Amino acid sequence: MMKKAFSSTGLVYSTDAGRMCPDCRHAVSACICKLAKPVPKTDGVVRVSRSTKGRGGKTVTLVNGLALDALALAQLAKQLKAACGSGGTAKDGVIEVQGDHCDVVMQALQKQGYVVKRAGG
Repeated sequence: MMKKAFSSTGLVYSTDAGRMCPDCRHAVSACICKLAKPVPKTDGVVRVSRSTKGRGGKTVTLVNGLALDALALAQLAKQLKAACGSGGTAKDGVIEVQGDHCDVVMQALQKQGYVVKRAGG
């Protein structure tokens, strides 16, 4: 009979430093893993589109082409969701805002100095 080996995931929270990164075991604010991840290369144009694919008929606004790291992408997603008054997420370099908010998202990105184009229909 084979025994299952338990792997320790390590420290998750410290009372001194707060939340800990499971990969590098530093505090999340001083994580060195995030610095090692490269920022995706883009052509400098942010593309805003609308999609319902794989979402049970629900419409989401997608923002692609942002050359930002994960933290900056999450912060921008938070600003866009607040501007639209809806929910959403930022994952895999794409910001998803629930609902059809292409015009509002494009205006908000243009105010921040991004070159924005409408993609899709």
